[in-house]
Amino acid sequence: MAQLELRRAVADLATRTETLRAQESRLRTVFETIYQFQGLLTRDGRLIDANAVSLKAIGCTEADVSGLPYCDTPWFLGTPGMRERVQGWVAQVAAGQDVREEFDLNLPGGTRTFDFAMRPVRSTDGTVVGMVPEAVDVTERRSAEAQLRQSQKMEAVGQLTGGIAHDFNNMLAVIVGSLNLLQRRLAKGETDVSRYVDAALDGADRAAALTHRLLAFSRLQPLDPVPVDANRMVTDMSDLLARTLGETVRMETVLSAGLWKAHADPSQLENAILNLCVNARDAMPDGGRLTVETANAHIDGAYGRENAVEPGQYVLVAVSDTGTGMSPEVVARAFDPFFTTKGVGKGTGLGLSQVFGFVRQSNGHVKIYSEPGRGTTLKVYLPRFHGPEGAPDEAEPSGTPNGSGAETVLVVEDDERMRACSVESLRELGYVVSEAGGGAEALRLVEGGRTFSLLFTDIVMPELTGRELADRMVAMLPGMRVLYTTGYTRNAVVHNGVLDAGTHLLPKPFGMDQLAEMVRTVLDS
Repeated sequence: MAQLELRRAVADLATRTETLRAQESRLRTVFETIYQFQGLLTRDGRLIDANAVSLKAIGCTEADVSGLPYCDTPWFLGTPGMRERVQGWVAQVAAGQDVREEFDLNLPGGTRTFDFAMRPVRSTDGTVVGMVPEAVDVTERRSAEAQLRQSQKMEAVGQLTGGIAHDFNNMLAVIVGSLNLLQRRLAKGETDVSRYVDAALDGADRAAALTHRLLAFSRLQPLDPVPVDANRMVTDMSDLLARTLGETVRMETVLSAGLWKAHADPSQLENAILNLCVNARDAMPDGGRLTVETANAHIDGAYGRENAVEPGQYVLVAVSDTGTGMSPEVVARAFDPFFTTKGVGKGTGLGLSQVFGFVRQSNGHVKIYSEPGRGTTLKVYLPRFHGPEGAPDEAEPSGTPNGSGAETVLVVEDDERMRACSVESLRELGYVVSEAGGGAEALRLVEGGRTFSLLFTDIVMPELTGRELADRMVAMLPGMRVLYTTGYTRNAVVHNGVLDAGTHLLPKPFGMDQLAEMVRTVLDS
């Protein structure tokens, strides 16, 4: 009986041994033929095994690398800085932590990109007894992704340039056509030409608005952030919004008590709210309900990392509608410039892109929630203003729009036609005006004994920038005021899209009314 049990035990052991050998053979086959690079290390980071794919990449046999510290193996020695990185990973995994990295390696066949992971091997009691490194060659995948991104970028550029060309050509056609008609009528001695002047000015105003919207999308517009009471702003805009939305849209406001002040440019925030409400109205062709809501909000670290926004306290302004809603595909493209689902002539496709650019430039966040047939909510998060509760709101400009007849203005502009237009406009407004085509010429006037009440200078100029010129002239004429102008905003007086404190900027293009108001404001400040 004992012998029979012994034979059975031996037979059972033989069966288990054969099973283990078969399992080991299968695992070895997988290990050797798996697509990814794989190996096995001791607890102190020495290589004791590597599969065929890994060895083929460096042209070595297992005997060549077995027993070497992993950081000293040929996989890493050809890439500067990798030895130290691998040493750090070994220490991290030995302490029981996982490693996940992506990096480039210089291998005999060229530079390759790897998605790499290294994990601890533990005994039954949880002690780390080894580690398993594995890597997947993602070079081709990353290359394909880069090509796709480039293709998408070119598609977006094509959409952007096509939209700009279409809209600008329409506006230029109005301007050129109106001026041609004006020229012909004046040549005939006709004086009833105001409609042509009005049409040309309207086309120019629309072109200027388009450039401002593009700058907003590109986050290049100059912002002047101040503490803003969003509740008060929404309340003050109620009449305007009601007229804009029409009778078929019922508007509601839900304003939070104890609302923090937002840190934002008030005029741009007003434009953003108006754009969102107009979009909501257009999504409800048969009427519906539109809700403007404010609230205090907190963005935590997890959401911030996922959406590339700084965690912290924000002021929320949300606009919701009961309209047609958007599909996920439309939501994904909603902020693209010139993308629109509206019919021809019913939208520029710049409204939401302008909102997006303004909010992101303000270090805020914007999010769309939408379902087809159920409506849309668009949430704007603006940073909370951290300062005294009594911080003053933006002051209204004071004084009259015209000059006194004794105030002197120096216009510095390298573009001759632009300079001539500014000079004539300022003279028309009652100022004594001198001009210079650049910084050196302007300095010579001051060095010759001339004094000026105001320096009106372009920023981007040869020789001296407008900022450099202003610094030197104010040192010579301490009481002189400075007003900058530019058609572009990434320059010396705008830092990260925000105007320096005390800086006055009149963006091009500008009309005579804007010029009159800004010059008067600066002189009276």
